[in-house]
Amino acid sequence: MPIRVLLVGAGAIGSFYGARLASAPHTLVSALCRSNYQAVKEKGLKITSPIFGDGGFRPEYTFSSPAEARQAPVKFDYLLVATKALPDLSDDSCLLDGLVGEDTGIVLVQNGLGIEEPYHKRFAQACILSAITIASVAQPSPGHIKHNGWTRISIGPYVPQPDEEPSHSEERAAQSCLRLVELLKAGGISDAELHDHTGLQFVRWHKLAINAAMNPSSVLSGETANQAMLNDPELSHHLLKVMEEVLETAPKVLGKPLPPASATPEQILQSIRRNNSGSKPSMLLDWEKGSRMELEVILGNPIRLAREKGVEMPRLQSMYALLRMAQERREMNRESKL
Repeated sequence: MPIRVLLVGAGAIGSFYGARLASAPHTLVSALCRSNYQAVKEKGLKITSPIFGDGGFRPEYTFSSPAEARQAPVKFDYLLVATKALPDLSDDSCLLDGLVGEDTGIVLVQNGLGIEEPYHKRFAQACILSAITIASVAQPSPGHIKHNGWTRISIGPYVPQPDEEPSHSEERAAQSCLRLVELLKAGGISDAELHDHTGLQFVRWHKLAINAAMNPSSVLSGETANQAMLNDPELSHHLLKVMEEVLETAPKVLGKPLPPASATPEQILQSIRRNNSGSKPSMLLDWEKGSRMELEVILGNPIRLAREKGVEMPRLQSMYALLRMAQERREMNRESKL
């Protein structure tokens, strides 16, 4: 029997990993699309990559809505959720109603902190897998995914009560994680890494250091791309200090020190400097399109988690307050013109 994967959100990230999974043996990938539905339905997904070459795949099924996906004559082993995490706007866990079976793995490939809880609340017995990716990909036109060659993904089971004995669903989640990592490696993602719950939380905070520094700063600095920010001495210093604030806060929230092998803020910035693709942070792309930004999971949730431990994050709080107000005023101005 083939392994079936449904992409819930066939944007740049979801489609890229969907293509790699589709190239693994005995794996069939379907797509639940939004704005690119017509293009994917008619021509499939086109992928260009300096590593994997130019190609693509046609999903087994292409859906325009969750209701349509629920009518499919097949069951899915994995639901790979790659939508933007906007808990202040909607609870996207409802998209999976009617699609989650006893052995279905819910794979959350999303930014920020606190993304898993809505899915655990709605599907308490489900296998929930949390994933963090660093990947330079974009969708320059509907259905065309451009991969720039920078890819890493870390996956682990979500454990709501890590200090208690593992439940049956958590043990199943660990097995489901292992199988997914094997599929990704079979699809050419050699940097796919398996973590336990604690290890994955460290990775999530480490990725947050990048997102919380680069994303809001790109908008607040007047729509500035990564390289331009790093070329400015004061802005580069600001990025360094934001990363330090996040990585100094993480052990206080998690109750354990970060692994000694973790990259330092200086090393992270050096790595970003080497990426000369001209990429822009996702928050800047959302701002340019007039879309909602992932403020809560990237800034708001870390601030609140830290405060619960008696820790303040002044740099993050300043950016959060400014961007939240800017977003609200933009939406109010837009509504007033209707």
